Amino acid sequence: MKKLISFTVSLIILIILYWRTDFSQLLTILQNCDWNWLIISMSLILPITMLNAWRLQQLIPSSYQMKFGQAYQLILMANSLNMVLPSKMGDVAKAYFIKEQGHIDGSLSLCLIVFEKLCDMLSVLIWCGVGLFFYDAKSQVLEVLSIFIVLGIICGFFMMFSADFMPYLNRIMKKISPRLNQKSKNLRKSWILLNDYIWKNKLVFFKITLISLFISFMNFLQIWLLIIALNAWTPFLISLALTPLAILAGLLPFTFAGIGTRDAAFILLYQPFFNAPTGAALGLLCTSRYLLPALMGLPFLGRSLSLIQQKPQYQK
Repeated sequence: MKKLISFTVSLIILIILYWRTDFSQLLTILQNCDWNWLIISMSLILPITMLNAWRLQQLIPSSYQMKFGQAYQLILMANSLNMVLPSKMGDVAKAYFIKEQGHIDGSLSLCLIVFEKLCDMLSVLIWCGVGLFFYDAKSQVLEVLSIFIVLGIICGFFMMFSADFMPYLNRIMKKISPRLNQKSKNLRKSWILLNDYIWKNKLVFFKITLISLFISFMNFLQIWLLIIALNAWTPFLISLALTPLAILAGLLPFTFAGIGTRDAAFILLYQPFFNAPTGAALGLLCTSRYLLPALMGLPFLGRSLSLIQQKPQYQK
């Protein structure tokens, strides 16, 4: 039912957008796009996915083992699930697959994915802050958003590198349910273990930090190249400020894989630089950059689900 509601919301938003947009002009823009730049942009999907897989492999404590191929499959499966689950919950489901494949226990795998997503969010906010700093024509809305971005960066760093973050969760869980409290205790232990591993290995910390920033940069570069492919133009630093805001809009939980809200954000934010049909075309191309890795992950997802379903039979 929730999937149907999110799909309906996305469909309604798209209908409103395209009803107010010259559809014939949109088709013309897509037909006349520069295929060379489009191919260059889409080809970045492979290195971005591989970098995500390598980072996941580096995040796992050295006492556990995960091959690069396994990490790569997990990244692709998460992309497949993100197309149907709200707010990137496919990445959270990735923790389940890590546990079921016997790499690490459930609480540590969940902490690992939470840490990974915090790295992604902080990287997005940092690059957005850099872009907004160089964006001269700021509106009052962007100035308010800049304040929230700074606060988000501060809170994100506190959550990532403070072992005191989990005790707060413990107190909340204890009030709700003793069972949940026990689970939160396991999460706290795993969070401390993960923090100790990263802080005691400075090389790992710098690798995770730099690679997270580079992955986000590659994503924003890819979208900027899509703008060029549409025969439009926006200075890269300004695109670095606006694109993260559109990506964050796509994380809102009431739409299907961010479709609709992300498209509307591209049209609204890039109004000073190109018209609404070009913004709509950019939204479509950005959706395709999520769709391709999702399709690549479907075979691995199907095989993993079948193995998990058969697992109890082997244990009998």
